[in-house]
Amino acid sequence: MRVAIVHYWLVSMRGGEKVVEAFCDMYPDADIFTLIYDEKKVSEKIRRHKVTTSFLQKIPGAVKHYQSLLPLMPFALESFDLSGYDLVLSSESGPAKGVIPGPQAVHICYCHSPMRYLWDHYHFYRAGSGALKRSLLSVLAPPLRAWDVTTSARVDQFVANSRHVADRIEKYYRRDAAIVSPPVSVHEFAPAAATKDYFLLAGQLVGYKRADLAVEAFTRMGENLVVIGEGPELAKLKRIAGPTITFLGHAPFPLLKEMMSRCRALVFPGEEDFGIVPVETMASGRPVIAYGRGGALDSIVPGRTGVLFHEQTVQGLVEGVRRFQSMERTFRPDLIRDHALQFSEANFKARMHQIIGARLQHPVPDEPAFRNQAAA
Repeated sequence: MRVAIVHYWLVSMRGGEKVVEAFCDMYPDADIFTLIYDEKKVSEKIRRHKVTTSFLQKIPGAVKHYQSLLPLMPFALESFDLSGYDLVLSSESGPAKGVIPGPQAVHICYCHSPMRYLWDHYHFYRAGSGALKRSLLSVLAPPLRAWDVTTSARVDQFVANSRHVADRIEKYYRRDAAIVSPPVSVHEFAPAAATKDYFLLAGQLVGYKRADLAVEAFTRMGENLVVIGEGPELAKLKRIAGPTITFLGHAPFPLLKEMMSRCRALVFPGEEDFGIVPVETMASGRPVIAYGRGGALDSIVPGRTGVLFHEQTVQGLVEGVRRFQSMERTFRPDLIRDHALQFSEANFKARMHQIIGARLQHPVPDEPAFRNQAAA
């Protein structure tokens, strides 16, 4: 069986690329197809595979400014020749599922998220863009959405990384999706013997992650908050931060692990598709204070592994922290870590093997919901 792995772009090692690595473990002889590739930024495991790039790779500056090439990405994806492959595994967050598989091939799409900048985050991204980009988005977004919906019919089986994403797949594509949590390297994390007096915020500092809520809330409360990460929001966050907020910038992995294992709790104020950082923190034996929407609902058990707050405001987060403090002594690091172990890489591979095996035995999918509705 010839296997093709399709990933939107390979220019860093984040959650989506960890899924690609898991697929590489499952299919060591698979070929990889990607729009843009920076081999210096990916793992040796990925580099060992044959990687085919699109014509976008030849555009000067593409590796750095790949997101600006969104209008060309449908053409680039459809230029890949996958006619010789029996199984196509697409890893979707940017466009990836829009490849054209052979007529006998089985196409399974692991969806981290339907493209946020075209769908649920469209107005957020548009509002934060300059005048020229806003105008271009207004013109280009409708045909790109139409292409995105049309290409969902090229997928035989959708797999979502959370219930939150499965609901959006049903909303935008009118397709059902199995749910398999993404692989997390939980065994690389461990509880510490003792904690210290600080809360932790870790991740990319971009607007929708709402780090500003955490900085304002902990400044108001006078509680210690350590912020790990970089991004376009960093300068703004430093301007509004009080003396109890510490910024560490980018942290090497050993320091990140130590900070996770010694914090009182992780603060997670954004709405994420899944959220790897909370699971890593729970694997370190520490609880999580999270906004009660999105992927956090799949990974956090209120009262056992953390606390959920339900108003995405400074006051909502303050109340969540106070609730956590009132029950802080009841959290058990061993139980929190045991819960996190279910999100292991081994469990991800086992579940994906089940889904892929079942689809290979029965390759004809149910008709997409939107097609059934049209027929009705």
